[in-house]
Formats: sequence, structure tokens, C-alpha cells
Amino acid sequence: MKKFLYILIPLALIVIVVVRLKSNKEMAQNRIYTYDKEQAIEVNADVVKYGADEDVKYFTGNFEPNKETKLSADVQGKVVQVFADVGSPVKKGDNLLKLDDKMLKLQLQSVEVQIEGLEADVKRYSILASSDAIQGVQLEKAQLGLKSAQVQRSTLLEQISRTVVTAPFEAIVTAKMTEVGSFAAPGVPLFQLTDITSLRFTIHVSENNLNLFHINNAVTVVADTYTSTPLSGKVSLIGSQGNMANTFPVQFLVKNTQDLKIKSGMFGKVQIKEAPNTQHLIIPASAIIGSNVQPRIYVVEQGKARLQNIEIVERRKNIAVVQSGLKEGDLVITNGLINLFEGANVTIKN
Repeated sequence: MKKFLYILIPLALIVIVVVRLKSNKEMAQNRIYTYDKEQAIEVNADVVKYGADEDVKYFTGNFEPNKETKLSADVQGKVVQVFADVGSPVKKGDNLLKLDDKMLKLQLQSVEVQIEGLEADVKRYSILASSDAIQGVQLEKAQLGLKSAQVQRSTLLEQISRTVVTAPFEAIVTAKMTEVGSFAAPGVPLFQLTDITSLRFTIHVSENNLNLFHINNAVTVVADTYTSTPLSGKVSLIGSQGNMANTFPVQFLVKNTQDLKIKSGMFGKVQIKEAPNTQHLIIPASAIIGSNVQPRIYVVEQGKARLQNIEIVERRKNIAVVQSGLKEGDLVITNGLINLFEGANVTIKN
């Protein structure tokens, strides 16, 4: 009897465990949601149609000085005087810096003494040569020596004049890289001058908008900081090569305000008027998935969602202007995109 119980009890436990595992498996399967790919997904959709685009477009850019340069000395020497500081307004020809010219002036005095002696020699040899008292070659040597000394004097005078660094145009000193006692040499920057009386305003536009710009066309530019102060300008450059984003630089020459409110580095917008009543394919921006580089949308064809690549000219507020990939009358899905996939059955909400 005991032997029978030893066999029966383990068997009963095994049966109970198997029944419980089977029951748990059935319960777990009942709880798991199985998505039915054939079930129709409710979406919102709009018909693609032509619409009138705005006749005014705005492009963002930034201001740069029309003229800016870094000045260095033409000769080397020790800085003995500095006449300008950062923020100083200067006019063309104003002195900015003075280098030590003592050695050059001493050399000039030596050359002038030589010239004085050579001039006397030329006069004396001229008299003697006229009476055949000396050979003509001596007079020629004295004359050549005099000419050489005169050239040396002109060279030293030019070098002395270049010990004073002057402003090449009317501007503002925006950087000073020297002080009294420092050493200056050709190629070593001393000052940076910036002229903002006129400015260059640069934007980058897509190839589809390049036809809006023409050289010397008048435009209106507004700085973001001074929206109530419109600036007049004209197109000065249209780029011939695009960047990695396939946009092209367009540059405008803009006259600054009289009190020079607009500074280099400020941001602004240029206003361009497009031909009125221009018609474009317009879709809601909410229909677009992906990026501006590769935008895509879902269209409804025979009750199914089809993924479609498109090209857009631009996004503006809640709409997108389509260049290609759609035609008038297409049905574009605008809402309910989360569960969509290629070939999904769809029903359109009323």
C-alpha cells in the first residue's frame, strides 16, 4: 500500500502542475492583443488643390560691414605713440600710431651731408672739366654718386613717412592689438577698422527662389532689433555655387542709418514681392513626415495608404508649397499618421 502511495502522489502532483501551466498559458494568450493589419484605420484627408501664394516673401540673413580691414605697419620699429583706441571713430588719413624714427632720421642726416659734399664736387668738377683740367670720367662719377645719394634720401624720407600708420578710410576702431613699447613689423596686425556706414546683408535661398533676385534690384531690409526702421538696399551679388544644403548666397548692399544703429552681426529680414496671383499646389504641413531634405506624405489610393516622396518649395505657418510629387485632386492624409504603414486599409472620417 505504501509503495502504491509513493507512486500515486508524485503522479498527481505532475498532473496538477501540467493543468496549471496550461491554464496560465491560455490566460496569457487571451490577454495579448493581436493587431489586425487588415482592419481599416480612421484618418483625416484633404484634396490637393491649387491656391494663391502670398505675394510677399521674407528671407532671414545677417548684416556684415561693407569695408573691414586689419592694419599693420609697412616698416618695423618700436611703437612710441598710439592715437586711437577701441571704439574711436576715425577719418581717412587720421594718425593711428607712431613708430620710433630716430635711427632713420640720423641716416637721413648722414645722407644729406653726403649730398652736400657731392653737389660741391659736381660744381667744382664741372668747372675743371670745362677747362680740360680733369678727365670727364671724374665728373661723371661725382654726378652718379650724387644721384645715388638723392635716391637714398628719397627712400629714407618714404620710410620715415611710413612710421606713422594712418586710417585708409572713415571707420570705427573695432580692435587694437598693440600698445606703446611693443614692436611692430609688416604683417603683424595693429588695428582693425570697420566701416558700417554701408552694410552687406547676406541671405541663403533655395534654387527655386533664385529667380526672385536680380542684380541692382531695389529691396527693403529690416533689422530684427529695429523693425520700425526699414533700410533701402539693392542686390549686389547672386551666388554661383550652392552649399551642402543646396542653398545659394544672395547679398545686398544696404545704407545704414545716420546714427549707425545697425551693427555688424545683427540679424534681419529682406522683403521680396513676388508676382501676384501665383498659383501653387498647397497641402497642410501636418501631412508631411520626414525632413525637409526628404519629405514624404501618405496618399489614399483605392482605400489604401500609399507612401509618396515629394519636393516642397517651402513651409510657411501651417501649409507647405509643393514643387513635385503630387497633382491636383490627390487625396492626402493629414491626421491619424501614427499607425499608418504602406498598404494599410484606411477609412476617411467625415
